[in-house]
Amino acid sequence: MGYQNTTEADQFKGAFLHPRYWLTWLNLGLTMLPALLPYPMLLRLGKRLGYLYYRLSGSRVHIARVNLQKCFPEMIEEQREKLLRTNFQSVGIGIMEVAMAWWWPKKRLEKHVRFEGLEHLHDKQGRGTILLILHFTTIEIAGAMIALRQSLNATYRRHKNPVFEYMQRRQRLRHDRNSYLLERRDVRGMLRVLRSGGMIWYAPDQDYGPKQSVFAPFFGISSATVTGTARLAKIGKARVVPMVVTRQSGTTDYLLKVYEPWENFPVNKDLEDAKRVNRFIEQRIREHPDQYMWLHRRFKTRPAGEPSFYT
Repeated sequence: MGYQNTTEADQFKGAFLHPRYWLTWLNLGLTMLPALLPYPMLLRLGKRLGYLYYRLSGSRVHIARVNLQKCFPEMIEEQREKLLRTNFQSVGIGIMEVAMAWWWPKKRLEKHVRFEGLEHLHDKQGRGTILLILHFTTIEIAGAMIALRQSLNATYRRHKNPVFEYMQRRQRLRHDRNSYLLERRDVRGMLRVLRSGGMIWYAPDQDYGPKQSVFAPFFGISSATVTGTARLAKIGKARVVPMVVTRQSGTTDYLLKVYEPWENFPVNKDLEDAKRVNRFIEQRIREHPDQYMWLHRRFKTRPAGEPSFYT
């Protein structure tokens, strides 16, 4: 495709050794330690870390509890509280998975993932592909796992700390040097990739505010939903192909599942397209509600006149 997958941010600089960054280097070095442990120990450590987070992070627990109340009103309170605790354990495991994604060698990672539906990533017509990703707690390791089989251009949030920025780019690109990282607001860059037949990683399932959003049902609640999925597909003349990575209960395995490309999408009606995106997301969450990232304020933006859910 003619893109370099390195930028100035990927170049090591002598300034990174300044004392102001020593603590950053120390913390990054500590992330290597869990990756040396056997996976069952990583799992137990992650669950304990998640339980500690559940006990100490009052604001995030409140947000997640409200989200579960809104999305699963049919559950009794005891069921939702159990799901909440399990979910924070999943968040803790997700932190351990960052270490796995950043430091595990390819061969070790390969042993823990089962691929399904990879054939859907290939398009005979050479169209670009929007790989639709959801904010499950497995999102970091999902990027490492798909890179074992497929080059893609991932969107990400730039970090203010240049040392951390250097390391997160380096580690996220290490499994596939044909991949490229795009800042999440670089719409022009995304369109260039799609129009040239490439693939971008795109996650539309958070509340990014009223700009470029419509209010569409999500678990029966009118929710600010970005219209970017449909617009990128239309302007970039691209397919939408969803992918979800989930931990498989009772095993040390992950399932990376690629779904069939969406037919008749977009229909060029913002609300209808947003509804379709939300329906798919809701279906996947209902399959593994404990593994979704409930600690984000998904219902932050309310229609005019409605009070906040999180006060």
